[in-house]
Amino acid sequence: MKDLVHAVRPLVSDFLATIVFAILIALHLDVRTATGAALLVGVGQVVFQKATHRPVELLQWASLFLVVVFGGLGMMTNDPRFLMVKPSVIYVAVGVVMLKRGWMVRYLPDDAVELVSDLMIRWGYAWAGLMFVTAIANGVIAWTSPAWWPAFVAVFPAASKIGLFAVQFGSMKVIGHRRYRRRMAAQAEAAEPTVAPALPAARAA
Repeated sequence: MKDLVHAVRPLVSDFLATIVFAILIALHLDVRTATGAALLVGVGQVVFQKATHRPVELLQWASLFLVVVFGGLGMMTNDPRFLMVKPSVIYVAVGVVMLKRGWMVRYLPDDAVELVSDLMIRWGYAWAGLMFVTAIANGVIAWTSPAWWPAFVAVFPAASKIGLFAVQFGSMKVIGHRRYRRRMAAQAEAAEPTVAPALPAARAA
């Protein structure tokens, strides 16, 4: 599943600004300082990638736009909740992309596609569901209990993904091996030569 980690790397990259913001808020820095630092991190990421001739993905441009918009609102109103809800927008966008049927199948090795591609389709929807649940939870915590938000964003997103990955990996490994053994048994049975019944020996006259 190394490719899956690679696929969600833009989301992890986006969280760098959010993590900086969460740490500074947890350290009880004022909202404008924490928001300004998050803005600098978001802009700095894009500038660095441009300077090193690395492509800036559409999702990252959208993330930078959200950092600027929500960060600006947070600084003008002195309300950190505007930047706290930003990850919810990103999670919803990623969840919508993950609703595409079979998006996870391409991460399977060729010899496993026929065995467990149907499982990967279902797990793709499960990952989309997790994105939507996280988006809702983040928004609710950020808007109603902002004091708890740094702890939430530090624990729940990573823990939920690790948990879902562990369940997916374990279940697919068990079911995949079971299906493989059944297939091998069926092929072995089909390959067995058919033995014709022995004819009774002719009786001596």
